[in-house]
Amino acid sequence: MPSPYEWAAELKDGVYHFSFSECLSWLKASGKHHFGEGFSLFSEDQALIYRLIVYAIGDEVACRKYGIQMDKGILLTGPVGCGKTTLMLLINSFFPPMKQFQMKSARELSFEFEKQGYDLIGRYGKPMVHASTGKYRNGIYCFDDLGVEQSQKFYGNECNVMAEILLSRYELYAQKRILTHATTNLSASELESRYGNRVRSRMRELFNLIAFDSNSKDKRK
Repeated sequence: MPSPYEWAAELKDGVYHFSFSECLSWLKASGKHHFGEGFSLFSEDQALIYRLIVYAIGDEVACRKYGIQMDKGILLTGPVGCGKTTLMLLINSFFPPMKQFQMKSARELSFEFEKQGYDLIGRYGKPMVHASTGKYRNGIYCFDDLGVEQSQKFYGNECNVMAEILLSRYELYAQKRILTHATTNLSASELESRYGNRVRSRMRELFNLIAFDSNSKDKRK
């Protein structure tokens, strides 16, 4: 289907001007295309969706208004089933190609660590290279469902995999300003309990916090 730049934006003097109502129409159509006819958006989530869109398209004025720092990533939080993963996957199309991210499940990464060990953590702490072209990828990831994974062992050594990856991502951000995004069901205190104060402190520097209402309905029902 057409990109949001073809559907929801008008190009004037080299600048894309987006219509929020058209953005919502695109999200609905794209959601149905990718996830089935049962996909829908909810009016109570529109303010959150607006914040994600203005961040993705780089609307500096709107981002300043809502306290969003464009040189940080997004930490999208909310209850189980509120649509965090689905929304991040759809919003990814609003980013220009050089800022689009790869989605990685925290749970899957913890299992990969069992097979690959500390080399896996190292890979996410440096820009990745395309095997076919030899060129650097943008290195941007969205880690999905932080906190659901379990600590894993590699040759008997236990490791909090995502804590180590987040610390590596912070170093990458500090050195090269490469962004990281994430989704989680956990609160700030739960994240600190899960990953420790050091990681929680780094997360404050890595992320803008955008949160669904704690009473947001489970869209899977």
